[in-house]
Amino acid sequence: MVKITYVDSAGTQRSVDAEPGSTVMENAIRNAIPGIEAECGGACACATCHVYVDEAWTEAVGPAAPMEEDMLDFAFDVRPNSRLSCQIKVRAELDGLVVHTPTRQA
Repeated sequence: MVKITYVDSAGTQRSVDAEPGSTVMENAIRNAIPGIEAECGGACACATCHVYVDEAWTEAVGPAAPMEEDMLDFAFDVRPNSRLSCQIKVRAELDGLVVHTPTRQA
């Protein structure tokens, strides 16, 4: 299992064990992580699973694909480390990943 820590806008941390091959969004939904709505269910069609990848993890996670970049245009308070959590695949190299949720979703 891969440990992922979600930090909400108030600073509360919630860590979960995630199965490789799933997405950061799927694990948030399975574990009732507040701040990730995922209205489209992971189809990269709504930007309501927007997260900020912790700066220590941006290189390991990698950049957004063009389709994801287009959807981020609809997200609230987009930053250079913004990603859609439905597009981040869990893999062993991401053990310890930290993502932050925005104050609200778009």
